[in-house]
Amino acid sequence: MKPMGESIQFLTSGIVFGSVAGITPGPLLALVISETIKHDRRKGISVAFAPLITDLPIVFASVFILAKLAHYQLILGIISIAGATFICYLAYESFRVKGIELCGSEGGVRSLRKGIITNLLNPSPYIFWITVLAPTTIRAYTINIVAAVFFVLGFYLFLIGSKIIVSVIVDKSKRFIKDRVYLYIIRSLGVALLVFAFLFIRDGLKFLGIFT
Repeated sequence: MKPMGESIQFLTSGIVFGSVAGITPGPLLALVISETIKHDRRKGISVAFAPLITDLPIVFASVFILAKLAHYQLILGIISIAGATFICYLAYESFRVKGIELCGSEGGVRSLRKGIITNLLNPSPYIFWITVLAPTTIRAYTINIVAAVFFVLGFYLFLIGSKIIVSVIVDKSKRFIKDRVYLYIIRSLGVALLVFAFLFIRDGLKFLGIFT
């Protein structure tokens, strides 16, 4: 496959992972919605940008560490299997979603700051980057830097963009978070995640020398 074709493939992967992380119920999405309901969509949208601030050290640390381990096939195999396990967990969570239950939001703290605190205390971004996103970024970089940039760009555009879309829709219709269309989208992404889980298992078995 030509480098540009592989770059587009990684862009697609980033879009899928970003969409899943963006619209699957979790602490940050719940805060996006609660701030939209309590205030307006501007507040909800500001929360959506929190990952751009909180994820930077996670990205650099996880990519740096895994790059140093690039020649240790056993460790890479274990990380790939762990990544597949986490992706399967995300898929499972996607299939069992029935909507989002919202709690009241305390006042006195700016929306973006709430989003930063919420994301920093959420273990999912750390696990996601160490087991899934960093290995994929490194694999993309071995092809060319464009593939790596496409992957990370696709991920964050759709991570943040999907939360912004949810905030805008909730601002117009608060029933959206219980709507069947929303649930169908999440479950369709769950199916896509299972495909990626299979690919990670395959790569893990290759690193371990079990599958060629």
